[in-house]
Amino acid sequence: MAARPWRGFARSIGDATLAALLRPRARGVAGGIGDAARARQGVRRGGADAPAAAEPAWQRAASRRRAVLLVLVALSAGGATALLAHALPSHHSGSLRLVQIGLFGLLFAWVSAGFFTAMMGFRVLWRGDRHAMSAASARDRPIGEHARTAIIMPICNEQVSAVLAGLRATCRSLATTGAARLFDVFLLSDSGDPAIRAAEAAAWAQLRDEFGADIRIYYRWRRRRTKRKAGNVADFCRRWGRDYRYMIVLDADSVMSGECVLQLVRLMEANPRAGILQTAPLACGLTTLHARSQQFAGRVAGRLFTAGMQYWQLGESHYWGHNAIIRVEPFMRHCALAPLAGHGGLSGEILSHDFVEAALMRRAGYHVWLVHDLYGSYEQQPPNLLEELQRDRRWCQGNLQNARLLAEPGLHGVHRAMLLTGAFSYLSAPLWLAFVLLGACLWVFGNPPAFASLRDVPRELAALWLATTLMLALPRPIGVLAIVMRREQGSYGGTSALLRGTLLEGGLSVLQAPVRMVAHTLFVVAALTGLKLDWRSPSREAEDIGWSDAARRFGLIGAAAACVAGCGLLLQPQAIVLLLPTGLPLLLAVPLTVLTSRSTLGRRLLASRLLLTPEEQPASGLFKLMG
Repeated sequence: MAARPWRGFARSIGDATLAALLRPRARGVAGGIGDAARARQGVRRGGADAPAAAEPAWQRAASRRRAVLLVLVALSAGGATALLAHALPSHHSGSLRLVQIGLFGLLFAWVSAGFFTAMMGFRVLWRGDRHAMSAASARDRPIGEHARTAIIMPICNEQVSAVLAGLRATCRSLATTGAARLFDVFLLSDSGDPAIRAAEAAAWAQLRDEFGADIRIYYRWRRRRTKRKAGNVADFCRRWGRDYRYMIVLDADSVMSGECVLQLVRLMEANPRAGILQTAPLACGLTTLHARSQQFAGRVAGRLFTAGMQYWQLGESHYWGHNAIIRVEPFMRHCALAPLAGHGGLSGEILSHDFVEAALMRRAGYHVWLVHDLYGSYEQQPPNLLEELQRDRRWCQGNLQNARLLAEPGLHGVHRAMLLTGAFSYLSAPLWLAFVLLGACLWVFGNPPAFASLRDVPRELAALWLATTLMLALPRPIGVLAIVMRREQGSYGGTSALLRGTLLEGGLSVLQAPVRMVAHTLFVVAALTGLKLDWRSPSREAEDIGWSDAARRFGLIGAAAACVAGCGLLLQPQAIVLLLPTGLPLLLAVPLTVLTSRSTLGRRLLASRLLLTPEEQPASGLFKLMG
């Protein structure tokens, strides 16, 4: 896998600008020759790398859908921005007023994009999508002997018992399909701790002996650890990639059923231009209140967003780095990752490699699909808020780093948009914080103050607050409606338990959102200033968070929130209404983190059939898979 150096943002923009300036002048002289040469080159290349003879139907549909999305977002954000500009006093702090309006317009566009994505996801769950890649499209298709597939699990200093339990379940399920001869399983270790390596080797030997000749299971420890998980996968490709047509990439907490594995191979065989097929793994496996809340949210509202993303993206979709199948040959040829030039936190090895690999696969002419209706794919959520934020810190730096690749030549527009939205998913946190603080400052310190009392707040401004709140909140009741319409509420404990669980999860989300916002703001600052990133694998087991640990992380944030709230009360008591939704959760961050990390509380709710998901039912596929 030879990595092609990145062109760089500034040079890519310069090249594109120069090409645009020269193209009209050169088109008449050299256009025909160039077109003929490109056509001959395409014929010589052949395969998926050759230009398509005709634009696929899904691509035309995707173009129309994305245009509709852009129009909806532009109309929503434009109308909301105009309404805010009319509602705010025109004489009030001119330049800061413009900044406030600009921030609101940008953030409202972000919120409305998520809202419309969820609504389209509801449409897909209700009526289906004839242009999407469906799990049913290749059902019962025979798999030839040549479709050899490697199932690879990169690991690094993980809890061996938890990792091997999931891998054992996957292998056991695969053995029951009768097609295990087509698969080899690789446990690819980057562990640096000698004790963990010894435990890995012992567990692998036990697993190998357990399955005998039914499934070939290999263990490799990489002596020289470079490029983290991406380097681990690349090392496998260099050593053994030519022996396989496909590889299925698992995370250390992944579990997949044998039928799901087979269906991925069938879909690949039926779609030779597919380079990556990404499943939508269901979160499961942990009992803490935090993890169970996240699992429930993913099932109720999360699948709306997953189906909605599939609706906009179709064959130019995400790759999340795990629970996916990859066509090995083009991955080896086109998806090697060169380091980013420069110094600081946004240079060096690419951390969030999955989005970039999807963009490179699409640039090579292959399609990347999200198969949202393929079941039997599972993963774990972080057990508590601290572990979630530790994971988010890595993702934040990686997504901001990927923004440097926005202008790379040859990338498709939708993948450029993914790189941009991936970065903005974290940049939005400091923007929200700035918007809230700016609004409070203008209210308190404005000359004259923006509003003397709550009664002076214009109806237009109140309507904007309500619209924003509804856009953020509606995916949950819409998700409940989708479950009821599909008559699936019994798997969630019944309609009453489903509604009560939604209210509980929504309340926890409201309390945790400001904590995430402040934490993500700190992560963005750390990434942009080049502060050292602590790359630590998240815990795969539930651990109660102690009060001292929570206070160490959030005590200073809570104290700062208390100081701001105190100043606001002294200077302008009315302004506390604006600060309360953000400030109160920050004051409660320490007890909230401790309580939601408790497995005992999660189990009590489970006994009460609250936050219940289908995977927790004894008759579920996961229960059968885990034995």
